Amino acid sequence: MKMKNFALATTALVGSLIATSAFAQSTASTELDSVVITAATGPKTVGGMLNAETVAKSRATVSQEFLATQVPGQTVIQSLSILVPGLNFTNNDAYGSSGGNIRLHGFDGNRVALTFDGMPLNDTGNYATYTNQLPDSEIIAYASVNTGSTDVDSPTAASTGGTIGISTLTPSKEASAWAQASVGTDNYRRFAAFAETGEFGPWGTRMWVEGSYQKYDKFKGEGEIYKRQINAKVYQPIGDNGDFVSLAAHYNVNRNNAYYGPNLRTATASLPNEVDTAGWGVDFATTYASPTVTTPTGVTGDVDVDAGSSSYYGLRINPSNTGNLRGQSRFTLGHGLTFTFDPSFQYTLANGGTQNATLTETNAQLRGTATTGGVDLNKDGDLNDTVRVMTPSNTNTRRYGVLTSLIWKLNENNAFRIGYTLDYGRHRQTGEYSTIDFGGSDGPRYTSWFGGKDGHGEKIKTVDGKSFMRARDRFSIATLNQVSAEYRGKFLDDKLNLSIGVRAPFFKRELNQFCYSQNGSSSVRCTTETPNNTLPNGNVTFAATGSTQYIAPYSKTLKYDDVLPNIGGMYRLNDHSQLYASYAGSTSLPRTDNLYTVLRLANGTVGNSTVQPETSNTFEGGYRYQTSQWLVSVSAWNTKFENRIVSSYDQDLGINIDRNVGEVKQWGVDASAGFNPTDYLTAYFSVSYNDSELQDNIAISSTTFAATKGKEIVETPHWTFSNRMEVEPVEGLTLGVQTKYVSSRWATDVNDLKVGSYVLTDLDAKYSLKGMGFENSFIQANVSNLFDKKYYGNLGTQTSATPGAPGYGRPFANIGSPRTFTLTLRAGF
Repeated sequence: MKMKNFALATTALVGSLIATSAFAQSTASTELDSVVITAATGPKTVGGMLNAETVAKSRATVSQEFLATQVPGQTVIQSLSILVPGLNFTNNDAYGSSGGNIRLHGFDGNRVALTFDGMPLNDTGNYATYTNQLPDSEIIAYASVNTGSTDVDSPTAASTGGTIGISTLTPSKEASAWAQASVGTDNYRRFAAFAETGEFGPWGTRMWVEGSYQKYDKFKGEGEIYKRQINAKVYQPIGDNGDFVSLAAHYNVNRNNAYYGPNLRTATASLPNEVDTAGWGVDFATTYASPTVTTPTGVTGDVDVDAGSSSYYGLRINPSNTGNLRGQSRFTLGHGLTFTFDPSFQYTLANGGTQNATLTETNAQLRGTATTGGVDLNKDGDLNDTVRVMTPSNTNTRRYGVLTSLIWKLNENNAFRIGYTLDYGRHRQTGEYSTIDFGGSDGPRYTSWFGGKDGHGEKIKTVDGKSFMRARDRFSIATLNQVSAEYRGKFLDDKLNLSIGVRAPFFKRELNQFCYSQNGSSSVRCTTETPNNTLPNGNVTFAATGSTQYIAPYSKTLKYDDVLPNIGGMYRLNDHSQLYASYAGSTSLPRTDNLYTVLRLANGTVGNSTVQPETSNTFEGGYRYQTSQWLVSVSAWNTKFENRIVSSYDQDLGINIDRNVGEVKQWGVDASAGFNPTDYLTAYFSVSYNDSELQDNIAISSTTFAATKGKEIVETPHWTFSNRMEVEPVEGLTLGVQTKYVSSRWATDVNDLKVGSYVLTDLDAKYSLKGMGFENSFIQANVSNLFDKKYYGNLGTQTSATPGAPGYGRPFANIGSPRTFTLTLRAGF
């Protein structure tokens, strides 16, 4: 780490706007922001761990230089979590391909906008973030975190908690290539390769392509994690004024066995932590109990009844296929006038949850309109049996987007932008029943990763021939049309920089429920049965379900709109010091799972009047100090919520369950410092404090409330602390050590149960082979969780852990991964 790598010369502002490290945004935001520090001297970056920021909001940025020190194949969110104050990520395993949970200033991942070269990645239905589907870290140039606000043109309907942006490498003018192999604990194997063309053809076109293959065993229980990915990017400069057109592609395949999250103890300790009795290695069952077989008198054939092995590891999977195309472009239309256009397309097919249930061969839904007969599910020649079948929770999305802006540079001190965003997603959620293969030598397995989904597996047809067995069947279209405007100006000889912006999202969700909805519940009955009664309010009942009321299949359109300000200012005290402050209004619109939980209203319509948009107002201010050896930042923030939604994952249902906890107030302080005392030593430290208070009691029913007023938000630590030290003791050898402390976290809304704090320490060592004549080649070793700390990661929270109390439920927690070793060899060409 040489000091010459950190020098940053005085540079003119791009577009004469506020200087900032604005990576991983739309082309328009990048055009407005550039990585420069006007009239200042100091490092551009401290070992890639901390970048010089001058934007008028709290932002942290890390670069490829730091990401390259982490475990190859690791999700970039884990790497960010090590350094970014206020960000905590609970990784489900040491290698990142099993997903995890984001918490940013107390916000879960559903309300943090996640972008990939400016393209939104949050799910179009529930806004979830799937961190195991992100791009390989080797192709990421920068990743940035806005810890309290979005950018003016952020294409999101769900960000009340900030933005995480990922920006990929721009193809270089020089040709190069590398190949690398990694091995490690838990039979870890990963192979990756990268090649770029350099400039070719008459117009100086550039391109790179990268691919990876990863496979390893679960660190507890049986099963394995498999992932393969391919990425490519082509870049075409236009002239010599910065105009360009680029197109990037990404495709990712995950095939995972799930981890089991053991139950935590009750608040009264009447039931202990499951790890106290089963150990930290507790996981899904490794054997499948055979069905019981009886031959009752007078019955033709046997009666086979599955013993109930829904928790068998081979039937707990989490497959996904995801891909996208990302265009970016910039065109100079005239003096001071620039146009940007960023189109995108995304595809998702994913399946999760329990995914299996037992089905009797004469089930009423299986019969449909037929009154007799059945389906011989296990092919034993009779209809007497109860057979386990696959009941997937498939989500299939096709999503189209456009981000475009017109930027007018009036003069050296004033610039304007108007923008338009389109995000159009076709969100299909189905559960096509399919079969299980019980004949394999390694135990039962699904005959298809996605059940009876079209083009994948065989459906279980109904007796009446009208349909097939379905666990769910719904289709929604989410359309976001957003306009934005922004002014940026420089005053007082460039000491004062102002940004005044506003965005106006217009959101429409078209709901189409093709199943019968249980009145006032999220349960559905997907059937061709004929109702036996239609009630005066329009609800129906079925002979097989008694008096339970259902709402017939329906379609419904909901619309939401808002006007959200985004204002910031930065004042430069001198060449090394600056003050900044910002205010942002944000909204998070209702999720599909909530909107499909309907009841018959008094006026006869179908809806859920309790589902309201979540809104937030965030104020933040801070101080930055930047010299040739130091990068220091301190900030304070305050957020007020209305209709705050708490979301936790239900590992049985395979979905996030939401709870409206009403108004919430939050505040906190973040601080970070990077230091280069010598040419061979780099140090980084960060600390974050977070406080919160719920302002209301949660309504459990019309007459029962949980005592949450005055309590704190779940799964959010008061304190987090990080540090990293890098040293180059001899030429070519770099050693690094990093530590992350996370304080205790509440597992319930009423704060009657918490999990303890933990400290994790990682080591890395890299030795360059350049001295042996091998350019761009190295050997790298990584150790994660050096001291083999036992701890709880992601929490499955509840309202209360006290038996009999309002909102009681048994919380669970994922187990943190143990000590892990990884060794990597890269050969550069």
